Amino acid sequence: MSDRGIFSDMTTTSIRSAAFAALILGGFPAAPAADAPAGMQVIQVAASEATSRFVPLGIGKSVAIDLPRDIKDVLVADPKIANAVVRTSRRVYMIGVEVGQTNIFFFDAEGRQIAGFDIAVTRDLNGVRGALKQMMPDADIRIEGVGKDAVMLSGSAASAAESQQAYDIASRLVGDGTKVVNGITVRGRDQVMLKVTVAEVQRDVIKQLGIDLSGSFNYGTSVVNFNTTNPFSATGQALSDSYLTGSVKSVNATMKAMERAGVVRTLAEPNLTAISGETATFMAGGEFPIPSGLSCDTTRSPPVCQPQIEFKKFGVSLMFTPVVMSEGRISLKVMTEVSDLSTDNAMTLQATGSTTSLTVPSIRTRRADTTVEIPSGGSLAMAGMIQEQTKQQINGIPGLMQIPVLGTLFKSRDYVNRQSELMVLVTPYVVRAVAQKQLSRPDDGYADPNDPQSVLLGRLNRIYGSTGKTEAKPAGDYRGKYGFILD
Repeated sequence: MSDRGIFSDMTTTSIRSAAFAALILGGFPAAPAADAPAGMQVIQVAASEATSRFVPLGIGKSVAIDLPRDIKDVLVADPKIANAVVRTSRRVYMIGVEVGQTNIFFFDAEGRQIAGFDIAVTRDLNGVRGALKQMMPDADIRIEGVGKDAVMLSGSAASAAESQQAYDIASRLVGDGTKVVNGITVRGRDQVMLKVTVAEVQRDVIKQLGIDLSGSFNYGTSVVNFNTTNPFSATGQALSDSYLTGSVKSVNATMKAMERAGVVRTLAEPNLTAISGETATFMAGGEFPIPSGLSCDTTRSPPVCQPQIEFKKFGVSLMFTPVVMSEGRISLKVMTEVSDLSTDNAMTLQATGSTTSLTVPSIRTRRADTTVEIPSGGSLAMAGMIQEQTKQQINGIPGLMQIPVLGTLFKSRDYVNRQSELMVLVTPYVVRAVAQKQLSRPDDGYADPNDPQSVLLGRLNRIYGSTGKTEAKPAGDYRGKYGFILD
């Protein structure tokens, strides 16, 4: 190919690219005809959406427009959606007819565009705007139509509850909540601190009384042998191996009389802080392993199996979700649970052909779940969760155990009484951030002792109290009941 042919192809490509650029940049002024190559036609876009102004209209609503120059020509893309009425040479009325979108352009006597408007005709939302303004006069919330049926909320609200209230009002007035888009931003999300006190008291009383008899009676050539053993089936076993024994001639008697009383107190006071609408959790306890199955390697001969272990949680757990409805009023969803390990309903596992066994304990659970509305600083008491269990069994020799007084020698009594009560106190507060200097740590005022104080005086710390004091002691003596609980 000659150089002349290459130059001709490059010139043709440049002309086509310039024509394509003229189509793309039609909104800009066209180049002068003198600058254009010979034979090239310059195309200019006289009006487009790029130079239009968006105007929302309601059905049957109108807007008056004053134009800077006299109107010669009007173009309405879809007269079924909106219409334009030229009142004077420079004033025009645009009227919304039906839900939809269209555009309107105005031209002067020379064919130049005076103005262009992108019209969106939506449903009339003035009633919804009035209701929002009446219910929330201090909120900056706007509502606009989107498409044919949908609406969108925008603006800002003081709290999440205010945003939700605006969404509920718009959904009710529009008639369908799925057509409402909530684009409201929350200016400041409140934080809620929850102070919880979980207290549980358990009381167990076990009483056992039984007599084991063993011996033989000879009557002539006949011999009667007897042997009774106390099963203590209520608890499953005797509380202790200590007992009293005695014998009369050929009869041995063993008396087992035991009693146990115990009190268990569980207390947890977690403090949690969460943003309004978010969930916070707390767990104080532990996890215990339980077997969940076997994982076997079948590539070996014989197959080698390893137990699979899962961990289950137990202890004091708390989960809450606060929502600040208004100033000083909080909607609170609280779920608390107190669980501990128990030998009741425990399961013993033993592999086939193995002499070892595995005991899996059970979990005793007390759970409370509720949703309430209380003011900031108010307390919610979840009490009355009382459980009492009584078991009593009497075992003995039929007939002989019914004999008054002497029947005690031929029977055993096992009595179990368990009582527990759980109470949960919940107090929410609407809180704000505090400065670091207003907070204190548990180790404030603590200092390690020197060697003479530690060795000679046996002190574990040199200062215990507020910073700046040389030697501090707890103020006052302990006041209140102390000692042991006797029942």
